[in-house]
Amino acid sequence: MKEFRYVITDPEGVHARPAGELVKAAKQWEASVKITSAGKTADAKKIFGLMGLGIRQGDEIVVTVEGADEEQAAAALEEFLKQAL
Repeated sequence: MKEFRYVITDPEGVHARPAGELVKAAKQWEASVKITSAGKTADAKKIFGLMGLGIRQGDEIVVTVEGADEEQAAAALEEFLKQAL
């Protein structure tokens, strides 16, 4: 299991467009990807779950990746977050 933390910098937080892009990025990997914010956890491969977290600018999220390709998935998703959110 790989886990990393990220603080959201996008002024809009995780709204529809970046949430959709994050889901698309997470679905590229076999590993399960979970995002936790403010004590709530959602599957990063499901847009409604992500949107339900209500993540805003300045919120810290914890991304947990578990599975066969977790190393590559975690690295790619961390880079995605740095560029997109």
